[in-house]
Amino acid sequence: MQNIDTVHVHFEQGQLDLLNYCLSFIMFGVALEISLADFRAVFLRPRAPIVGLLLQFLFFPLVTLGLILLFKPPTSIGLGMALVAACPSGNIANFGVHLAKANVALSVTLNAVIMLLSPILTPFVLWVVASFIPNLASLHQDIRLPLGAMIVLMLKLILLPMLLGLAMQYWLPKLTKSITRPIKRVSLLLFFGVIVAALAGNFDNIVQHLGKIFLIVFLHNAAAMLLGFWAGRAVKLPTNDCRTLAFEAGVHNTGLGLLLIFSFFGGLGGMAVIAAWYGIWDMITMIALASWWSRGKLV
Repeated sequence: MQNIDTVHVHFEQGQLDLLNYCLSFIMFGVALEISLADFRAVFLRPRAPIVGLLLQFLFFPLVTLGLILLFKPPTSIGLGMALVAACPSGNIANFGVHLAKANVALSVTLNAVIMLLSPILTPFVLWVVASFIPNLASLHQDIRLPLGAMIVLMLKLILLPMLLGLAMQYWLPKLTKSITRPIKRVSLLLFFGVIVAALAGNFDNIVQHLGKIFLIVFLHNAAAMLLGFWAGRAVKLPTNDCRTLAFEAGVHNTGLGLLLIFSFFGGLGGMAVIAAWYGIWDMITMIALASWWSRGKLV
């Protein structure tokens, strides 16, 4: 069995450019569903959004580091786990929250704020967590070097499309309303396409390391979902808010993670496998849990 730390999945520049455009389009679609009122809601009812932000950028990364130190996975897989934890919550989480009949307004608000903060905080959180991963030097990947470049890329990838979407919603509300639903559907298809392409490129690696990868992603995602729900419980939020936080903590934009992997880490195999499989698995758990809660089930 090939050492996954030595495997690299190579994307051509044209494929990277296409991935970049797809993710920019997805961010534009997210912005079409956001209004200034969503940001005002953070200041009017800050407790749940603050918990969500702490989950995203502090608590889940710390839990991830704990899992890495506990299970000691191959270094590239540990780095992939750190990147997944640092990536913002996926806009697909809104779908899970809606299906679960939880707090959609909170989900949209959190997604908006997390996305706007992520160009700075995602590279920083990755850098901090990765600095504690054992044997990182063995990968010959100095993640401190692309820190600034990652921030610049994410500002272009996230901030500009979101500002464009917000401006369109403000100045052209009727047009925005008419195109939001089809753009959202296309965005979801593009997101699935990105994940499937990454899985196809890593098929041999997934088959060889499936047992280890499956267990790690299962535990990583379960820890995120549980952390989100019980963090809400700890501060006495309503049950629907706790369910929303579970999805926001557990569902991550691994499409963005894959772009960063192919752009800055040479398509490092362990990172790509973890990000791609997490992107599939978190959708499976989200739909299963949302369906359970939508039937009126408790915790």
